[in-house]
Amino acid sequence: MFSKYATRREFLNYSKLSLLFFLNSCSNTPNKIKIALQNSFYPESFKDTIPKDWKQEKINFENIRLQKNRNTIFNSDFTLINDGWISSIDITEFEKINEFALFENLDKRSKDFLGSFNQNQRSKLFPIGVVPYTIIIKNNKDLLNSARLSWDFLLSKKLTGKIIFPQSPRIILSIAKKINTSNSLKKLKSQSMIFDDKNMLNWLINSDACVAIVPYSLCSKYLKIDPRLSLVFPSQGVPLMWHFLLSRSNLNNAILIQWIKSLENKSIVDKLVNQGWYLPFNSDYLQSKYKSEMFTTSGPSEKCWQNSWSFPVLTSEQKINLKNIWNESLSP
Repeated sequence: MFSKYATRREFLNYSKLSLLFFLNSCSNTPNKIKIALQNSFYPESFKDTIPKDWKQEKINFENIRLQKNRNTIFNSDFTLINDGWISSIDITEFEKINEFALFENLDKRSKDFLGSFNQNQRSKLFPIGVVPYTIIIKNNKDLLNSARLSWDFLLSKKLTGKIIFPQSPRIILSIAKKINTSNSLKKLKSQSMIFDDKNMLNWLINSDACVAIVPYSLCSKYLKIDPRLSLVFPSQGVPLMWHFLLSRSNLNNAILIQWIKSLENKSIVDKLVNQGWYLPFNSDYLQSKYKSEMFTTSGPSEKCWQNSWSFPVLTSEQKINLKNIWNESLSP
């Protein structure tokens, strides 16, 4: 302890020692594990599973060119990303992750989808969730029966100018291919009110819109509070949104494995499914969630899952073809 008669020099020396001790203590404290994610894509039930001693870093892939966003990803141990943004990141910056024993716990659906990527990509992508798109119908319960069977109902005259579509030509084109009519893409686009990913549910609730096509995980809370809304999964199948985990960490892989294995807890599985998030693992309990009866309101039926489709990364030639098909549908 300082003497009340300590000299100024002694005081400064003690201050230097205290600062060195503090800095040394900080350097010996392990850094928190960081996981980067686009917050709005993940239901609360999923974010709650992330260990409390991990730090969740918010990113926005729409601003992937911003240096701040790139730095956040670069300085995080793990990154969560959906399949629509994979081409926006540099996959070479990540470590191999599918060499772990966890790969054997993936179900056939996720292994088949991984097989659509090149070897370098699939060795670094771990499927951690699959979210089906759903159709939300407002104040038109007479449309439910036809909507449960196929996507053809979207061409109903009463829906002209009253459908909210995702802002994705690829998703819209894939739905158009399911509709049994000529020039289905052009006819489908003529039914649109707006193309919007961010505010589609606000548009649906607060406008004259009657139908919105939405990722299931983004709409479950609205269904509970607005009795005008009905949920439909056509037996013809729906588009699927995949979420992947990527790693930049040199940490003990047991930390990662422990978290992923914890997701298979039955109570966690139930909470995730209730918010539209399905785990693509091969345990019996998880797989039972893909085998609902026909025409339930709690998720896709087994037949719907069997007929649903995913979106592999496009080649440069495929991107050009998609753009040409989309532009041709704009012509009179």
